[in-house]
Amino acid sequence: MVGDAGLDVLATADTLPEPGGDVRAAIRVRPGGAGANTAAWLAALGAAPVLIGRVGADLAAAQVRAALAAARVDAVLATDPAAPTCCVVVLVDATGQRTMLADRGAAGHLAPADIDPAVLRGSRHLHLSGYVLLDRSSRPAGLAALAAARAAGLTTSVDPQAAQLLTDPAGFLADVAGIDLLLPNATELAALGGASAVLAAVGAVAVTAGEQGARWLSPGVELAVQAEPAICVDSTGAGDAFDAGLLAAWVGGAAPAEALAAGVAAGTRAVGLAGARPA
Repeated sequence: MVGDAGLDVLATADTLPEPGGDVRAAIRVRPGGAGANTAAWLAALGAAPVLIGRVGADLAAAQVRAALAAARVDAVLATDPAAPTCCVVVLVDATGQRTMLADRGAAGHLAPADIDPAVLRGSRHLHLSGYVLLDRSSRPAGLAALAAARAAGLTTSVDPQAAQLLTDPAGFLADVAGIDLLLPNATELAALGGASAVLAAVGAVAVTAGEQGARWLSPGVELAVQAEPAICVDSTGAGDAFDAGLLAAWVGGAAPAEALAAGVAAGTRAVGLAGARPA
């Protein structure tokens, strides 16, 4: 895993305030960061993930490291002497839908030197959080990670993470060209030009559609798995959980239909929990 590790300030309210407004909310600080969330879900599903990332030299970094250790994630985190640890303010409404305000902080300064090829030895797969590629400051590290994975003979996957940040879809697809699996949601897939454009660059696509489940698309193959009915407490991290469920199964040798079902099951489990990590 290569991606962000940080803290989420989770604010849950019946209604979100209008500009200048004031509402009551339940506010909690929880571990977060897309890369760390996926790693934590992978560990909960029985995998042995290693997370490569970057944190600050602050108290938040100590909390991040402790949470990853408690989740049984082997974390290889560089320390940034100047930037703070990643922090995300997550606003969750009464329907469980989240809105995020993100400060990637030190994660935005992940550097190629932080990607130690020795860490990849003995691994089978590299998963990269798209946030790393979507920031100019950390993009070289994302490209270095993918190159190191190819050199080591690993399979690879990328989650685009944020449709609003996909302002250069052609450039993003060029960055991920040749990976085995892209893991967008439906909005991200559309932002990248649709299935045909994406499959011209990557081996396969597993695309999520919230309560409608997910689809697997690859040359000559199209599969769909419906999600079971669930009460959405908090959608934060549901995509990260889907990634973990699918990858744990697929890297373990499962066929696409079985892997897709495992991803949907993990994502469904995630929306029933407050915060982005398994309970």
